[in-house]
Amino acid sequence: MANIKSAKKRILTSAKKAERNQAVKSSVKTAVKKVRAAVEAGDKAKAQETLKAAETELTRAASKGVLHKNNSSRKVSRLAKAVDAMQ
Repeated sequence: MANIKSAKKRILTSAKKAERNQAVKSSVKTAVKKVRAAVEAGDKAKAQETLKAAETELTRAASKGVLHKNNSSRKVSRLAKAVDAMQ
């Protein structure tokens, strides 16, 4: 454990930030899985609905700095392409 006051504070703040980032990443992964599951099942209406939610999660993660902007855009693009490729 650190002895310096600023180092102690840094440990606490970085732990809090890591926990928040992990929660955001987890919600993004869940949203993406829901879209992929709907595509696999062949349910286009549900896929489009979940795509909209996933796009919101990915954009939010990019704006918070959890994901890089291009990473988020690429994931949204690939999901949208998969949904559009359905019958």
